[in-house]
Amino acid sequence: MEHTTSPTQDPGTAAGRYEGFTAEERAAMQEHAKEQKKAAARRGSREEKEAAAERDVLAKIAGMPEADRVLAERIHAVVRAAAPGLAPKLWYGMPAYARDGKVVCHFQSAEKFNSRYATLGFSDQAALDDGALWPTSFALRELTPAAEEQIGALVRRAVG
Repeated sequence: MEHTTSPTQDPGTAAGRYEGFTAEERAAMQEHAKEQKKAAARRGSREEKEAAAERDVLAKIAGMPEADRVLAERIHAVVRAAAPGLAPKLWYGMPAYARDGKVVCHFQSAEKFNSRYATLGFSDQAALDDGALWPTSFALRELTPAAEEQIGALVRRAVG
């Protein structure tokens, strides 16, 4: 079989040319760099740093479009109730929840990458392994009480 594009080329683009990161991806990376600098510059006790990080998350949620904001507020409440040991933090401009500094789960607004739905994602730090195949991201369009209970159970399972 003949290979027609180089490893750096994306066959899905015109003429097989690699187009690079999207504007949204570049913005997320820039946001992550700012978050890292801000976190590194923080002084004070661990509790003060965690409180500041939670304020940052709540401010990010407050600035979201209404549909995403409503979902993110409920996700925040469910995650905090299900796993109070997870620390809220911003991660690539998204509300995330970490254990020992490593993200376990995060909320991605629909607006973030111009998607038709928001998502709740879990990292490899989440203990959700189930055989050879399991979901690590869930689409969110609305949160019913049953969905909130399911999310709470997933988060509790994720943290072990």
